[in-house]
Amino acid sequence: MGASHYRAWAALVPPGVEVCAVQLPGREGRLREPPYRQIGPLLEALLPALAPKLDRPFAVFGHSMGALVAFELVRALRRAGGPAPRHLFVSGHIAPQLPEPGAPVHVLSDAAFVDEIRHRYDGIPEAILRDPEYLQLFLPTMRADLELIETYDYRPEAPLDCPLTAYGGRQDPRTSEADLDAWRVQTSGPFALRLFPGGHFFVQSDRPALVEDVTRRLAAER
Repeated sequence: MGASHYRAWAALVPPGVEVCAVQLPGREGRLREPPYRQIGPLLEALLPALAPKLDRPFAVFGHSMGALVAFELVRALRRAGGPAPRHLFVSGHIAPQLPEPGAPVHVLSDAAFVDEIRHRYDGIPEAILRDPEYLQLFLPTMRADLELIETYDYRPEAPLDCPLTAYGGRQDPRTSEADLDAWRVQTSGPFALRLFPGGHFFVQSDRPALVEDVTRRLAAER
């Protein structure tokens, strides 16, 4: 999911809230740049790029792989003595201390990989599936995302201090309510869990309700 997904958020948030989406390599305007396959190098690039933006109150939101990246980014900021977010929002991913279920997918052949991604996430648009050349442009990034998730090595640290909210789709076959509730051990602050209708991409199908919940929680903390 590229940064353009979050453009629609800008029209849904109240005045005084700015949406700053991060476009990772391998997506949209950066499609031909090599995607990150490990979370360590990605964090090393993100920290200096985001540092100038963190001189004001901020929150962090991440969906799916982005939930892991958001979580580890906040921990990396803490280790570096940087500012803490007012809130961490994680979405569509099991808690980081839980083992990734199932056998690795990123090592499969292209055909088997596509079949498994469709089964797990229903996350490849039909227009892409019908165009083999177009599909080949997207496969390296999808495969890299799965490699990053499947090679992620959780290392225990003290819980975060900031509030943490976990979101999920009720019909997401890869992320149960218990998987999401397990995020609560990652904060010593307030924790909340909310489920929305839909599957893994409820962030698109239920976008207005999701954004309303995010902004309501931020407003309550002012």
